[in-house]
Amino acid sequence: MKPSTSPRGVIQAACAMILVGTLTAVSAAISRYPVYGGQAVRYAVAAVILLTVARSRERSGRTAGRPPARSRLTLREWSLVTALAATGLVGFNLCVVEGTRHTTPAMIGTVVGAVPVVLAVVAPLMERRRPAPHLVAAAVIVTLGAAAANGLGGGSLSGLLLALGALVGEMAFSLLAVPLLPRLGPVRVSAYSAAVATPMLLAVGLIVDGTAVVRIPTAGEVAGFAYLAVIVTVGAFVLWYDALGRIGADRAGLFAGLIPVSAAATTMVLGLGTPNAAELTGALLVGCGVAAGLGGGAASRRVSRRLGVGPREGAGERYVAGEGRAGREASEKASATVSTPGRPATAVAPPSDQGEVRVADASCS
Repeated sequence: MKPSTSPRGVIQAACAMILVGTLTAVSAAISRYPVYGGQAVRYAVAAVILLTVARSRERSGRTAGRPPARSRLTLREWSLVTALAATGLVGFNLCVVEGTRHTTPAMIGTVVGAVPVVLAVVAPLMERRRPAPHLVAAAVIVTLGAAAANGLGGGSLSGLLLALGALVGEMAFSLLAVPLLPRLGPVRVSAYSAAVATPMLLAVGLIVDGTAVVRIPTAGEVAGFAYLAVIVTVGAFVLWYDALGRIGADRAGLFAGLIPVSAAATTMVLGLGTPNAAELTGALLVGCGVAAGLGGGAASRRVSRRLGVGPREGAGERYVAGEGRAGREASEKASATVSTPGRPATAVAPPSDQGEVRVADASCS
């Protein structure tokens, strides 16, 4: 299926990032638990749930007379799953947690908030097609909105480098999943990546915390980790990865800007604070950017000209007119690599451990 503005894909991408933004609601409940051990527990529980769902769907398919899908991964697929777990899950968390020791959560959130621009440019190039100017312009607007909502913060050079590492991890969380989705589907991609990430995080935890890497959680921590495992990991991951196959990584990336907006709204709903002027301005910019990206080139250029960002008038038309048959054929070939067969998975990041929760605008990883 050719990536498009599929209503289902749009809704799934938005819901996934909104769920990630609600992480602020559980940050206090798990703040005293060992970070890496907690993340390992989160992914282990999620992997068990996802693998159970995948096995159940496989049995249902056999009962209905459908031929079973080949479930054994190839060497290339194992390599991609391992790279996805190491960068998009473990690497992302490691950079975020360690980064908060050298810089502010706002700085990390702002750097990682650039993921819409990165996906708008890199995702099409990986599929051998040119980035759509209107999507790049819309991504810039979304990124500006996320930066306004987060605040810029400050910190050291090492903190900035770790924030850039988190940005790479967030980008890898989506891009490395794209070639896996057509055959494995969102559920298995989520399950395998969570399962592979679990021992990696335990190893990091043993190095950092020693034998204190895990302990018996309190009742409040159990509730917090249950929310992370079921809602954010199982729910948001599956929604996000299914959305990637329906609307493409470049369009889906726009919705990463909803994470800080959702975090601010959650804080207000729970009575923990009131959004300030910067957060409201950021929310407005994010909304304009998403609307411009989904509305097509003309809508994006109108919004971009008013905000002073994006391509000049006419740039989009020149690109479309000059693309020709070769561009259309490249787009059709690229679209085949991101389609999700039938019904088979997430920001951004992702996310999270305590450090990740503190920068809930980071991702669904």
